[in-house]
Amino acid sequence: MEKNDYGRVVNVSSGAASLHYMEGGTPAYGISKVALNALTRKLASELGRKNVLVNSIDPGWVTIDMGGRGGRPVEEGCRGIVWAATLPNNGPSGGFFYDGEPELW
Repeated sequence: MEKNDYGRVVNVSSGAASLHYMEGGTPAYGISKVALNALTRKLASELGRKNVLVNSIDPGWVTIDMGGRGGRPVEEGCRGIVWAATLPNNGPSGGFFYDGEPELW
């Protein structure tokens, strides 16, 4: 990506990574997603002069094996990921988003 001066890195994060909303639950999962968000910021800074955008996306609670039943359909959870993967060249980089909107860190 750096060589081609173009790319999109989409890190699939979680609302559990938001320090603003962080509560109990599974500490290892939340902390690993906080680390992923930190990596997002570091990579975005490193690649800032290139046309490589790096963002973290919270797909929300999605009905999958890991998330269990009762969440949103996979198609809805994927929308933010697809949005980040197809951002225009002047799109955001180094952010944390839910459905294309900034999420509190």
